[in-house]
Amino acid sequence: MTAYLILHGWQNHRPEDHWQHWLADRLTELGHQVTYPQLPDPDDPELEVWLSELARHLDALDADSERVVVAHSLSAVLWLHAAARGLPGLAAVDRVLLVAPPSGAVLARYPEVAEFALPALEFTLPGPTRLVAGDDDPYCEEGAGTAYGDPLALPTDILPGAAHLDLDAGYGSWPAVLHWCLDPTATIIARPA
Repeated sequence: MTAYLILHGWQNHRPEDHWQHWLADRLTELGHQVTYPQLPDPDDPELEVWLSELARHLDALDADSERVVVAHSLSAVLWLHAAARGLPGLAAVDRVLLVAPPSGAVLARYPEVAEFALPALEFTLPGPTRLVAGDDDPYCEEGAGTAYGDPLALPTDILPGAAHLDLDAGYGSWPAVLHWCLDPTATIIARPA
């Protein structure tokens, strides 16, 4: 059994059609421990509150299982904030998938999430981390590889035409992310059209 923590992004109220909900359901059906919390105030989040929630949920993961975090959008940036601060519990996570993190320049444009913009990427991630993003993500105009992958030396998968990897981009089910959850060597590809 693996313990999964799935974290959503800004303005996400965990709609049942979203790939994260689909993923949580599939992993649960396979007998894994899955935590997919609704983070507080998703429309007007506070960084300190979300960091506290992240720490709480990490502490609750089964210590005898492999621990995997899948973070989308604003929660991918949340994970980076936690790493920059050395948040306790991060080092106990076995692997992380950061999906479609928005760039600092984009976050700075929105008062509700401006405090999530990272001042600098001058830290080391505590464990194996992979980045996946669309090549045309409107929330990361310079490209996730340039904004995050290269500075943090992350293995990065850039998916053509995948935009923000959300419902608007057609990401309800996403078999490739399920395959990666079950096998970290699996290739993450775009959802079939």
